[in-house]
Amino acid sequence: MKELFLLDPEVVYLNHGSFGACPRPVFESYQRFQRDLERQPVAFLALERGLPDALDAARHALASYLGADPANLSFATNATSAINTVVRSLNLDSGDEVLMGDEEYGGMERMWEYVARHSGVRTVRVPFEELEPGPRTRVVFCSHIEWSSGRVNDVGALCVRAREAGALSIVDGAHAPGQIDLDLESLGADVYAGNCHKWMCAPKGSAFLYATPQAQRLIEPLVVSWDWADGAAFHELHRWQGTRDPSAFLAVPSAIEFLAEHDWPRVRERCHALLAEGDLGLEPLTDDYVQMRGYRVEHPDPAGLKQWLYEEHRIEVPIVETHDGWVLRVSVQAYNDASDLAALRDALSGS
Repeated sequence: MKELFLLDPEVVYLNHGSFGACPRPVFESYQRFQRDLERQPVAFLALERGLPDALDAARHALASYLGADPANLSFATNATSAINTVVRSLNLDSGDEVLMGDEEYGGMERMWEYVARHSGVRTVRVPFEELEPGPRTRVVFCSHIEWSSGRVNDVGALCVRAREAGALSIVDGAHAPGQIDLDLESLGADVYAGNCHKWMCAPKGSAFLYATPQAQRLIEPLVVSWDWADGAAFHELHRWQGTRDPSAFLAVPSAIEFLAEHDWPRVRERCHALLAEGDLGLEPLTDDYVQMRGYRVEHPDPAGLKQWLYEEHRIEVPIVETHDGWVLRVSVQAYNDASDLAALRDALSGS
């Protein structure tokens, strides 16, 4: 599978989780849309000349893949911007509580810090297994797959408890689509945001925002432009934000086709086995993972170790500081094999 990706063959790439990697056939589809755009920008982008229909076709393909009603789905450039769209729409004040996991993505932590500073809302952070909505909880926020450990959380059960408490459930699914099977309609989240460019291997700048009809009434677009109008559908309200290249969205069906053509459930099983069998000599943080797993790092200079691994061994792997200490996170995709894990193990043993 390595020849189907555009990655530098001189680099041992164990960091698919950060930005993904786009396969050649999907990237070629993406570039065809970009060339069509540059050949006739007006014909390509004009709303009255077919772009809405093309985006709808791509959105329906994505909805089918995610187990979502297309009416509840809108494209977004990334999960972070999608979640910001939701959170910045909420009317929160000092009497409200936001309950969230204690290992959320740093960008999301900063978002909630900003919201708390400007609204006075109280944020309560506890380990995922201790998340229990109370009478003052307005929002429950958590990751489906934790960015640092790779742990897959049981968000479905948490969403049930949130609804019973009258709280809005917002799930950060940045790492879920493509790494696990999803059925968003049955999962039970009020709001779910996910990336297509990570584990679905779609181009950068392709993601989605899912919201139930009840939650949609709470969400306003971050950018109000030509598609905003009374009676506009959810996906229409968030569709047009000025001049923007929609090619990444339009290439999502190509990514879905690529995954189907290459038996992606089998790919995921093989990647999981790589991590299960690859002994790095480090303590893993979780046994509930798929293609991404965090390991505890005990080293006098973790940041220097990351730089050394890349400069001396050409191994691309993140080492990040978390609330649980320093973590080395390995994420593998179809292009990885046992030799990549062996190279990391050998390098670590000599560090």
